[in-house]
Amino acid sequence: MITRIVLAFSLVLFIGPTLLFNAATLQKRDHLTAQEVDLVKEAQALDKRIEVFIKAVERRLMVITNSSAANAKQLKKDAERWGELPSGSRADLVADIAHILDEAITNIDDVSARDERNPLIPKSLRKLAQSVNTIMAQLKPLSAQAKSDAEVASFALLDEDAQSILEAAGKLP
Repeated sequence: MITRIVLAFSLVLFIGPTLLFNAATLQKRDHLTAQEVDLVKEAQALDKRIEVFIKAVERRLMVITNSSAANAKQLKKDAERWGELPSGSRADLVADIAHILDEAITNIDDVSARDERNPLIPKSLRKLAQSVNTIMAQLKPLSAQAKSDAEVASFALLDEDAQSILEAAGKLP
């Protein structure tokens, strides 16, 4: 009887945290919507894929800055292809932007590793850097207003990715 109690307690003690960790991992937020993932997969050329990432970031900026009403016509036009605007807290959306930029960096790095003379690399990197300048200009005032730890962390991650992109673009001939 005591052996069963000890065994049950051991199972709860050792398996319980694993189950909780797995449940937390399963609830991880996706930084792209399903339609955006499909558009990324469709865009095989690096420059076109970077354009999809930039548009995905712009959609999150619309939500963060509440400019979706001003862009109602554009949203209606894009709705079929891009789907509904993403939702979430400001911390979630800023983290999404950081993860999207990180994915864009990874895509450029992957192409560069295969063919560092690919002419789409500088073109894509310049386009991404130009977008990052616009993004950071819009989000800089909001980063100063960050209240929660999650928001501060999201803005820090975004700033790190933005600096990486701008540094890489600065090294282009």
